[in-house]
Amino acid sequence: QVHLTESGGGLVQAGGSLRLSCAASGPTFSSLKIAWFRQSPGKERDVVAYINWSTGTTYHGDSVKGRFTISRDLDANTAYLQMNDLKPEDTAVYYCAATTRNSTVIIAKPFSYDYWGQGTQVTFSS
Repeated sequence: QVHLTESGGGLVQAGGSLRLSCAASGPTFSSLKIAWFRQSPGKERDVVAYINWSTGTTYHGDSVKGRFTISRDLDANTAYLQMNDLKPEDTAVYYCAATTRNSTVIIAKPFSYDYWGQGTQVTFSS
């Protein structure tokens, strides 16, 4: 069982930055994979970024590549999503998701993840 607690959302202006945090607890960090998804009203939940906890291997979606960076702090058991140069289209509820499956993970698919945080809102303010 993995428990995820997100924080760090808020209002942001054009070109601004935010850092989202996802604190993870549970006994299976060796096989942990964490992803950030986002969802806007009326739209599907899309993957933003992914990290393999043990190897540090990352993936970033095309729409955020070069602006967002996923990372993890092994001592703090926390994954981060650093978001720079924010744009109006980044407005969404951001979810942290995790799986401990040892099988191949289809990174972009929500069904690949067994554990979800409560979500944190990121809103673009003009």
